[in-house]
Amino acid sequence: MGDMMQFPLLTSHIIKSAASRYAQTQIVSQLDNGSIHKYTYKEAYIRIKQLANALTQLGIKKGDCIATIALNNFRHFELYYGISGIGAIFHTVNARLFSHQIHYILEHAKDSFIFIDATLLPLIEPIIDELSCVKGIIVNCSAKEMPATKLNNLYCYENLIADNSKKFNWPRLPAHSPCCLCYTSGTTGHPKGVLYSHQSTVLHAMMSGSSQLLNFNHASVVMPVVPMYHVVAWGIPFSAPLYGAKLVLPGPCLDGESIHQLIQKEQVNKAYGVPDVWQGLHQYLKQSKQRIPSLKHIGVGGSASPIALVKIYGEEYGVYWMGIWGMTETSPLVTAAIYEPYMDSIPIDEKYALQASAGRAIFGSEIAIFDHQQNPLPHDGVSRGQLKVRGPWIMRQYFNEPTHVTDPQAWFNTGDTATIDSNGYLNIIDRLRDVIKAGDNWISSASLEDAALNYQPINEACVISAKHKRWNERPIMLITLKDHQQFNQYHFIQELKNHLSLWCIPDAIITVPSLPHTGTGKLKKYELRERYQDYLLNIKA
Repeated sequence: MGDMMQFPLLTSHIIKSAASRYAQTQIVSQLDNGSIHKYTYKEAYIRIKQLANALTQLGIKKGDCIATIALNNFRHFELYYGISGIGAIFHTVNARLFSHQIHYILEHAKDSFIFIDATLLPLIEPIIDELSCVKGIIVNCSAKEMPATKLNNLYCYENLIADNSKKFNWPRLPAHSPCCLCYTSGTTGHPKGVLYSHQSTVLHAMMSGSSQLLNFNHASVVMPVVPMYHVVAWGIPFSAPLYGAKLVLPGPCLDGESIHQLIQKEQVNKAYGVPDVWQGLHQYLKQSKQRIPSLKHIGVGGSASPIALVKIYGEEYGVYWMGIWGMTETSPLVTAAIYEPYMDSIPIDEKYALQASAGRAIFGSEIAIFDHQQNPLPHDGVSRGQLKVRGPWIMRQYFNEPTHVTDPQAWFNTGDTATIDSNGYLNIIDRLRDVIKAGDNWISSASLEDAALNYQPINEACVISAKHKRWNERPIMLITLKDHQQFNQYHFIQELKNHLSLWCIPDAIITVPSLPHTGTGKLKKYELRERYQDYLLNIKA
């Protein structure tokens, strides 16, 4: 051991530093009612300390899981720091999940309290009586905005924090104390939890906000369009204040016109989200003849970057499109196709291809590809293998799961097939599991197939991905029918809705005489993907 102090890195250090170093830097929120809320890091810090006192008075202790079901707004930002700062576990719950998945997640995490936006209360109303662990629900609003509901043990956020002291002594927690909890989308069964530590979260914020990736500083005006309930908004609520960036939170308004107005009003120069967001913004700009002169940089992840959009944003708007890759299990950011001066000296098509790639790993993260015998493959841009990653903010095992997921060399297998070139640029080729990534959300083909079999006329169902102009890919379902059975598509879709969220319902249901199988009886999905990959493009043309 060296002679340096054993000083833990904690999330409370980030907001305390931001309130001191960048006291007048703003946090701007678009609220549900269309109004704009503005305050400074200094003012936010005062409220966060009031929140910490309120949480303590509720009896919340170190290690307790506290759920949030909320959009991108200033109260959710305060919860990030207030909950984790006192030593409790800040648990963001994906508001796009189906109610039974939310129920499973809340029970599995044993959340004792839920902080929820008023507009999202319908998500928990049907399941609250079945949640044995929940002691109370705090609605993220003012007293006059409290909604009518039959829920019990209800608190108002503003009333909860109002009379509390503006001073709080943050505990000095061990560096590897749990901090944040996020669950996967449940593509291979139940959703699985990933528990981040204070140290891993701060290290991720330090590196992801640096010039190796997001390149934040006090001149940055940053808008995370990626939801704060989804892998902690790519860590931006931690990295932006750490580097003093102005933070613009778009709330529920994610259409092209609303995004444009917020960019213009607040002079946003960096923004982050899935490709669909930028497709929607482009369509609005094209129709309205508006421009986005302040915006210079967008980071794009969640699904593959369409090169056509990379080109449009570069040539029409002067915006640098930066491909990003990561996942819930990696905190999440690992790689990025940052701008580098040498790009200006290569052919423009090569530059666009680099921008559309997943980019290169930032310091602290290692990536590699392996064959099926777990032998490392060359980084030559051609060899395809299983993508693995390791580093100080990469998951070792799932929350409350007994088995480790890292191998003896501490590699985490991402489940993706990829290439890595000699310069370290990562390209995701395909996924090993049969899952569909529509926008920023994963859809389980197995869950869809299982739900289909609840409808009596169905003999067999196969769900595959098809290319989609807006969502990159969407599910389509191929079905065979039992002999002499009448099939009613309306009734079938209603049956699917009984088991799945609307987001998961296939875009097309195709009746076929038979489905191809392997010698062991498994569906030949790869054949069907090749045959039907352009199906949605053709029928929507």
